[in-house]
Amino acid sequence: MQTGNLFANSSPPLKGERFDTLLAHRNLVIERIVSSDRIVSSEYVQSQDEWVVLLRGEAVLDVAEENIALKSGDYLFLPSTTPHTLLSVSVGALWLALHLHEKNSHESSSAL
Repeated sequence: MQTGNLFANSSPPLKGERFDTLLAHRNLVIERIVSSDRIVSSEYVQSQDEWVVLLRGEAVLDVAEENIALKSGDYLFLPSTTPHTLLSVSVGALWLALHLHEKNSHESSSAL
């Protein structure tokens, strides 16, 4: 049995984001993402579906050329192959991301 706390050791990195895999089981990968406000915006197009919730902080994403503002408690579903870019994020933003792969794969994209 594995237990933990989403808020433990959640200090942000000095720049970029930190991705912590909390669970990799069959075709599901659950990650905790901790963001710095100093990010380099890159477009991601993932092969798996992703559901993400912003637990703490604020963020703005470009999803398929539409700006989406998120605040604590907001969640978003990103179907596979949907282009998305993190444009801005508050320091210490904390995310929970669920990646659903088509096959039994434990590979994580480490992207929002």
